[in-house]
Amino acid sequence: MGPQASLDLTHVLYDDSSYISTLLALLTLSPILLMPAYAALAVQSREYCVIMMFLGQLAGEAFNLVLKRTIKQERPSYSAAPGYGFPSSHSQYMGYFASFLMLHLFFRHRFAASGYRILDQAFRVVVYLALFSWTLVVAYSRYHLQYHSVPQIAWGLGIGVGLGTWWYAICEHIPRTRPRSLLGTLKTFCITNPISTWLQIRDGWDVWADGGREVEWHRWRSEWDKRRSDKKST
Repeated sequence: MGPQASLDLTHVLYDDSSYISTLLALLTLSPILLMPAYAALAVQSREYCVIMMFLGQLAGEAFNLVLKRTIKQERPSYSAAPGYGFPSSHSQYMGYFASFLMLHLFFRHRFAASGYRILDQAFRVVVYLALFSWTLVVAYSRYHLQYHSVPQIAWGLGIGVGLGTWWYAICEHIPRTRPRSLLGTLKTFCITNPISTWLQIRDGWDVWADGGREVEWHRWRSEWDKRRSDKKST
């Protein structure tokens, strides 16, 4: 057996005497943990928006790697972490994730109504604040854990937000508002071509404001009630 090495992808250096440092070490791993969630949601839902968001996230990670190996800016002198530091990949990841998702929630998705407009708006604001806070905490964790300098984190966030906004406009906003444009035609092809049809790719938000969640629940509940009724009658 040759010499062993640490997998940097999940290896986090932190001060184990500090509860804050321990918590930030866990939160700084959240971008990594989001990847299998992305994949599972894409496979289960077959939603065009989810798949495109996932592909954009992967492309952003590849772009970050190219930037790091091209610019070759070292991490801060006080950092014990290996590799280049510009831009922060975790900050870029969260910047992309939060910006794309918030744009989707703002322009397309509608949560189930409570019957009270002020409660519905308050819930939406809470969701936005949660995404925004999560992003800032992950970005701060990279500074607190001494992985990056403030400029490296700020640039990572900026690049991520820029990529998320640009990709959402390309994949969702322009095709929806200009369906006869080149991007609108391309999106239609991505959904209706034989391979996508075989894979059952769909755009639920183009039909239902909540992506079809409520319709699917009612369909499940109707079938469930029917089976319960059949079991009682036998």
